Amino acid sequence: MVTDAPERLRQLLESDPVAAAEWTTNRKLRNDPRITAIGAVLRKSSLDELPQLFNVLKGDMSIVGPRPVTDEELERYASSVGAYLSCRPGITGLWQVSGRSTTTYYKRVACDTFYARNWSLALDAKIMAVTIPALLASDNAC
Repeated sequence: MVTDAPERLRQLLESDPVAAAEWTTNRKLRNDPRITAIGAVLRKSSLDELPQLFNVLKGDMSIVGPRPVTDEELERYASSVGAYLSCRPGITGLWQVSGRSTTTYYKRVACDTFYARNWSLALDAKIMAVTIPALLASDNAC
């Protein structure tokens, strides 16, 4: 990310109503002004996730689980926040293999809630099995 990332995001959201609506809906931007050219390549290939393996080794994250969210995003989980917080965040999860950036934030919350309430080794195995093809397709990464 660029050094003045928060300021660039603020300026974009104030000046571009389409981008502001996209951010409000998904908490992501297809054309994010905060991302450097190298960062865009790393994101598109999902190589930006490799450092998260250190967090897995430390025990702060799992390989499979809901993606980490900010405190502000937790508000969107409403009555499902307890289910979300019951899981260790993961590098990959149901949301990532169910459309990733092409889905709404509402679907992300639904995927995270379903995962938390229905966790099993079999579900983790299914998610892991479809993660590699999802990464190779990478058309949903942003």
